[in-house]
Amino acid sequence: MDEQRGHGGGPPGGRRPGPPGWWRYGPSGRGRWADRADRADGDDGDDTGNRRSRWPWPSTLLLTAFVLIGSAFAEHSQEGERVALDPFARLLLFAAGAVLLWRQRHPVPVVFATVAVVLLYLGAGYPYGPVFLTVVVACFSAVVTGHRRAAWAAMGTLWAGHLLLAHVLHRWLPPVGDAAASWSEEIVVATWVVAVVAVAELARVRREQWARERAERARAVRRRADEERLRIARELHDVLAHSISVINVQAGVGLALLDSDPEQARTALATIKDQSKEALGEVRQVLDTLRAPGDAPRAPAPGLERLPELVEQAAGAGLDVTVEGKPPKLPPGADLAAFRILQEALTNVVRHSGSRHARVRIDQDGGKLRLRIDDDGPATGADAGGSGNGLAGMRERAAALDGTIEAGPRPDGGFRVLAVLPLDSEEDR
Repeated sequence: MDEQRGHGGGPPGGRRPGPPGWWRYGPSGRGRWADRADRADGDDGDDTGNRRSRWPWPSTLLLTAFVLIGSAFAEHSQEGERVALDPFARLLLFAAGAVLLWRQRHPVPVVFATVAVVLLYLGAGYPYGPVFLTVVVACFSAVVTGHRRAAWAAMGTLWAGHLLLAHVLHRWLPPVGDAAASWSEEIVVATWVVAVVAVAELARVRREQWARERAERARAVRRRADEERLRIARELHDVLAHSISVINVQAGVGLALLDSDPEQARTALATIKDQSKEALGEVRQVLDTLRAPGDAPRAPAPGLERLPELVEQAAGAGLDVTVEGKPPKLPPGADLAAFRILQEALTNVVRHSGSRHARVRIDQDGGKLRLRIDDDGPATGADAGGSGNGLAGMRERAAALDGTIEAGPRPDGGFRVLAVLPLDSEEDR
């Protein structure tokens, strides 16, 4: 309302110039806390950022050892059928496992490298064994990091290469006298390839789903924090705006009458003392909710039962308030919103209206409460030190209860605020 009563209404991540330490927090208060929220939303940065994946040393060493040891056992079980392992074979097995160390940073080159090493191993006639596990792990890494087509192409290359080795090139490749593989074996190999790709796709879908859920939880936490911050800002604005307005008026009266009418000046000072004490109590109540958000408030939230007190405070500021209608019994949320809307409307009359009389009408129409605050104006256009958030705060309070606020000049002069609040809102259920 204040605004309607007035006079007419560098690349992210880089180090920017500034004083020492300035770059850590960034301009406009956006710093490491905002960066943490961004990471909660799933923004882990690229391969060159601070969130780069760690080297998977333990799993790579374990897998490489398993491939080397398992291939040795496979050599004994396939003795006479395949070529015995030699230093070159062990070098290929070690390379197939060691290249997996880069699978998180460069998944596409790694999956094709493992396929190439495995095909070279098979073309040399070495025993079948756990070397295929390296391709499976590389395929998983490529799929879950979003390189699905590369993983499919690599697995297709592996199957096609095996077909070529087993049915065309086997005549010229070791072991000597090796016969062509049966097509039933190729069907088994194709089934395993499809199964690996399918399981990798399932893992990718689950990982993306978990990432979306984490991001949604982070957004919900941030949204609740923003809502709580706005609620506290509204409470502090309403409490301080009203109290400071009354104190400002009474201070002016006290200064004007200090010499001519000391008794009246003393009364004004007493009003300032009472009003400041009440404001401090309400501010302390708001701040207590910040210190212990899980605890019950020490004092009940204000409601329309304090309307006579509000009228008395307005009278102390020189405003005569006439009340029509009796406040009904309201749920806590609607009761607090109605009181704050009345408080803000009367405060703005004191600040911005030339009239020293206001009329408040309270009606209950079905399941809705109607609050109407009128003054005869005219607007003074004076700046009383308001923040300009009065009307916005009233609208936010009403909107939180699925209510409405209408505020503006009346056709016959003066100003009117009309609030319509449901008596049974979602916030109070």
